[in-house]
Amino acid sequence: MKPNFSLRLRVFNLNCWGIPYLSKHRADRMKRLGDFLNMESFDLALLEEVWSEQDFQYLRQKLLPTYPAAHYFRSGFIGSGLCVFSKHPIQDLSQHVYTLNGYPYMVHHGDWFCGKAVGLLVLHLSGLVLNAYVTHLHAEYNRQKDIYLAHRVAQAWELAHFIHHTAKKADVVLLCGDLNLHPKDLGCRLLKEWTGLHDAYLKTQDFKGAEEGCTMVPKNCYVNQQELEPFPCGIRIDYVLYKAVSGFYISCKTLKTTTGHDPHSGSPLSDHEALMATLCVRHSPPQHNLSPTRGPAEMSPLVSVLREAWTELDLGVAQAHWWTAFAGYMIGLGLLLLAVLCALVAGGGVREVAILLWTPSVGLVLGAGAVYLFHMQEAKGLCRAQAEIQHVLGRVRETQNLGPESQPALFLEQQEGNRGEEQ
Repeated sequence: MKPNFSLRLRVFNLNCWGIPYLSKHRADRMKRLGDFLNMESFDLALLEEVWSEQDFQYLRQKLLPTYPAAHYFRSGFIGSGLCVFSKHPIQDLSQHVYTLNGYPYMVHHGDWFCGKAVGLLVLHLSGLVLNAYVTHLHAEYNRQKDIYLAHRVAQAWELAHFIHHTAKKADVVLLCGDLNLHPKDLGCRLLKEWTGLHDAYLKTQDFKGAEEGCTMVPKNCYVNQQELEPFPCGIRIDYVLYKAVSGFYISCKTLKTTTGHDPHSGSPLSDHEALMATLCVRHSPPQHNLSPTRGPAEMSPLVSVLREAWTELDLGVAQAHWWTAFAGYMIGLGLLLLAVLCALVAGGGVREVAILLWTPSVGLVLGAGAVYLFHMQEAKGLCRAQAEIQHVLGRVRETQNLGPESQPALFLEQQEGNRGEEQ
């Protein structure tokens, strides 16, 4: 690779709001999306909420001349809704389905049935290794009473951990998607601190789009206006995040968003706004090749956000245990009723009433049993994330106690160092 190496990468991201039978004008929006992507000819297009595989196949055929490489990430009952289109050959693929993703009995929300995940594709561009990730986290339905907060924090941690472990051989890391997290939310801060990813909106040299970079705006006719009442400008929950390892430098030259309408036809492509980023990768000057160590002052934000995440997960564990205890009592009550009914039938008394109550009692035992098993699994998933965070906190404390000269060997032997040694 030449010392004056430089690469420009144009990226497109959109939550397509493609729910079959429910999303308005879905077929027309998919057609216009395909036309727009063909016309703009991005290097990468990463999409969320393409719930129908037929929509993916339609886009694949339409985009084939411009984007010869494509992949649809399948998971859950409905699917992850994630897909990618690339002008460049995809060298490798992987995906990770989040352990926790809402509750099956919250059918009207539907997240549990979707199998939310993170998809990974590896591209080789002029000798540079790019790991591109696309994801969609659990939705926030009520900001004041967010019953899914612990799940979303656990998902953010799993996402950060997945990137941390799979990006060690990458020169550039790119993450796009609908995180369903505001910029200052715990999950967003946790993700950025642990991975070191930069927010394109905060780093770009030239931004054009919705006010404050919002990706759901009141001007969009598909948006639920009532949900945005507390946010007059809208909300920013879709992101382009990136970083380069030692030896490379990446910057965001331009970032554009749609502003409630299609740039060409006027009608929105989705209820979310599209993100279009132009990234520039080049060899870094000497000052960027310094050892990637952190001092105590730089470690403190990481420690703080890890502790905050651990505490939030602990609240989730307590709630999960409460539900398992409640379900256990219901199982006991149901079994007691069945025993009484069996005794009544055996004794020949009130047989009609016993038979009438038999079905509800069996239903109570089975239903409570399902709730017990689900929340037991939930508690274990949250405890696993807690244990991983606790381990990282322990390593950080060791690093701080032993001083800066021991930091690289103990804690910061991460992907930057590994890739730097290979080069």
